[in-house]
Amino acid sequence: MKAFLLIGLGRFGRHLAEQLNAQGHQVMAVDENEERVNQVLNIVTNAQIGDSTNPEFLAELGVGNYDVCIVAISDDFQSSLETASLLKEMGARKVVARAQRDVQAKFLLRNGADEVLYPEKQLAKWAAVRYGSDHLFDYIELDASNAIVEVSVPEEWAGKTVGQLDIRKRYNINLLAVKQGGTINTTVTPDTLLPADANLLALGEYKALKKCFHV
Repeated sequence: MKAFLLIGLGRFGRHLAEQLNAQGHQVMAVDENEERVNQVLNIVTNAQIGDSTNPEFLAELGVGNYDVCIVAISDDFQSSLETASLLKEMGARKVVARAQRDVQAKFLLRNGADEVLYPEKQLAKWAAVRYGSDHLFDYIELDASNAIVEVSVPEEWAGKTVGQLDIRKRYNINLLAVKQGGTINTTVTPDTLLPADANLLALGEYKALKKCFHV
């Protein structure tokens, strides 16, 4: 369990609060808008109405006590930038800020943010990969070169074992799990049989995954 300071409770911030709460984390939520704060009272540990660009207000929150401070302000980039900078100046352990454009991401990273969230761009990339293939069901980007994908078992692989296919050597990818009928088997060995109605979770470089699964 981690302690989060979440500043900005628009649609993105509210959804983020819900997810953090569902995972059992402690969340202090902050927004200038009283209505937005009231809407999340039942899904966060605590909430306050206040201006995050006010140093005195931020100091009262004890920003250094949180594992992660997330700036999710979406409608005022100047406030987002000032908030990220103040958080870092006040000793925040990790500052993550939302950006809507590339130029915003650059300014945030130069002025206090340790990492940047780019929801629209990240979701667009995921959607393009996901829906650009008929047999790819999920996609997790790890870095600029590697990813994890969930794909259906290729027709020519069905009924064969991992060892028979020599997947790691031939395709330079790693099978992490076999998913079938709602059950995930993470113990993948050379004897693991690949059923025709199963999905695979595979890890590898983009180019290797693309070549192997034609995605």
